[in-house]
Amino acid sequence: MTPRPTGPTLADATRGRLLFGGDYNPEQWPEEVWYEDVRLMKEAGVNSVTVGVFSWAKLEPRPGAREFGWLDTLMDLMHEHGVGVVLATPTSSPPPWMGRLHPETLPRDENGQVEWWGSRQHFSHSSTVYRRYAAAITEDLAARYGSHPALTLWHINNEYCTYDYGDEAATTFRDWLRRKYGTLDALNEAWGTAFWSQGYDGWHEILPPRRAHYMRNPTHVLDFQRFTSDMLLECYAMERDIVRRHTPHIPVTTNFMPLWVGQDAWRWAEEEDVVSVDLYPDPRDPLGAQHGALVQDMTRSQAGGGPWVLMEQAAGPVNWRGVNHPKPRGLNRLWSLQAVARGADAVCYFQWRQSRQGAEKFHSGMVSHAGERGRTFQEVKRLGADLAAIGAEASGRPVTADVAVLFDWNSWWAGAQDGRLSSEVDLPQVVRDWHRALWEAHVTTAFAHPEHDLSAYRLVVVPQLYLLTDTAVDNLVAHVRGGGTLVCGFLTGVADEDDRVRPGGMDARLRDLLGIRTLHEWWPLDAGEDVRCDGFRGTLWSEELEAADADEVIPYRGGELDGLPAVLRKGRAWYVSTLPEPAALRALLTRIADGAGVRPVLEGLPDGVEAVRRGDVLFLLNHGRDEVTVDVPGTHRDLLTGTTVTGPLSLGRYGAAVLAP
Repeated sequence: MTPRPTGPTLADATRGRLLFGGDYNPEQWPEEVWYEDVRLMKEAGVNSVTVGVFSWAKLEPRPGAREFGWLDTLMDLMHEHGVGVVLATPTSSPPPWMGRLHPETLPRDENGQVEWWGSRQHFSHSSTVYRRYAAAITEDLAARYGSHPALTLWHINNEYCTYDYGDEAATTFRDWLRRKYGTLDALNEAWGTAFWSQGYDGWHEILPPRRAHYMRNPTHVLDFQRFTSDMLLECYAMERDIVRRHTPHIPVTTNFMPLWVGQDAWRWAEEEDVVSVDLYPDPRDPLGAQHGALVQDMTRSQAGGGPWVLMEQAAGPVNWRGVNHPKPRGLNRLWSLQAVARGADAVCYFQWRQSRQGAEKFHSGMVSHAGERGRTFQEVKRLGADLAAIGAEASGRPVTADVAVLFDWNSWWAGAQDGRLSSEVDLPQVVRDWHRALWEAHVTTAFAHPEHDLSAYRLVVVPQLYLLTDTAVDNLVAHVRGGGTLVCGFLTGVADEDDRVRPGGMDARLRDLLGIRTLHEWWPLDAGEDVRCDGFRGTLWSEELEAADADEVIPYRGGELDGLPAVLRKGRAWYVSTLPEPAALRALLTRIADGAGVRPVLEGLPDGVEAVRRGDVLFLLNHGRDEVTVDVPGTHRDLLTGTTVTGPLSLGRYGAAVLAP
């Protein structure tokens, strides 16, 4: 689990209930609409709104000006009607005047082209001018509203995701590298610059990995990914420290995008009082619920296993897919309850009222263009009542998991290099495949960094970690030596932290742990290609392995690898050198989990039904379109209906039950 900071927590904002609401952009509407908004908010059970995310030009229409009157009125109005405010710093979208007066604040892409104002996220994380203006507006917001009774949470910036390859970023990158390596000799060694005559003779020669004639140095690119994450984190920490100074009792967050490549979310989570995420599964995706479960498990784990915030989701369609489908009736409620089941103590949306203008006018809101009579708002009202009914029993309660799935951004960055063995291998998709197998086996999972303490888990699952530090390798070995079970997927333990291939193509400690004498060759598979194994087919990848003292081997059948191990086990350590087809991977992981003493929450669940226990409360969620019957032992009270449940329980299409003992 991620170590949690000591200070205010989400409980200080929720106060024993579930927060419900969303991004509110009153500056887009005449003031008379605000009073209609608070009426509808109370009707829907909304108790929290996020304000000010994109309001910098409204608050500071020209350099140094401050226009706080409208926000004063809004904050007072929310407090008067019992709606708490998550107050955002507006620094993700600087006003046009900043780019015009200070073009050095604008980021440049890897081709050297300026990214102009007119959208959002148009700031250089390394710009001292941008940071100065961002600190000033944050300081004034915190001073003015730090004691306002409506304030419940600080929201810093929004969806940090900006890259910058410009000159100021280049200078800052060099400083970052000096701190990391100390000397040019150490950098040249780490980057392997003897290859292709890339040796650096002066720090001034080092640039961001801009567009090059051919493949760029992979460790150079890897360090730039690390640098970018760190620079954005510096921007966050600067604003966080300002608001903390004014309001040490108010928790601080910023919203992650799930599995976003640009942030090392493990490091970021350590700097937040509250971990929050934006989650938009495709309603047409048959595995949308599983994707949601994965993100929720990961976010809860980044929160140290405690409650977290679903900061954004869609009440209906989004506007950025090729085809933007609405959510069928009941799906919004079901996916919201799923988030609560997996640890969310806040269910929020982008946005409250659907915009009439701008780039996101076709992105749904809790109040859609159809208004309060529309289906969307009517479903929002029902969800608000549901969350009020279950909040006292569910909020703050833990979700326990005996299985940890390991994930690391450094490994993702390194494995995605241009010169890799297969462009078909995408780490997030591999992780989804493995998590899906556990989810369909009704096994609740957590996520962990490979250097975290793993002693709480019976089973540790490594779908793929191409890059592993020495500390991480020792940690996996210690887990097995300490009595835990480990299962590793293909292409794991290949490189060290500098993306230097380990002797033998896999760390020797791992080879010994897993019963592998020699890794002769990697055999990646083409799209649509598979390999026969004893009892199943493998996809995406295969490897030419020679077993040493393995206790069990499942061989390849036919072809170049005939008779060689596809899966092997030594004691409690397993290695899977291909990606088994979904049913086979589920069967294998179910077998391994059972051997490790891991049991599903409920036995005999129908397909498509998810069961998660949060504290003493059991969530049952039917992700299918057909009615199903679930055998529930004992007597429970359904918090959603107030009825007593004894024995079999019927769940309709997208139906749910929240059962308390």
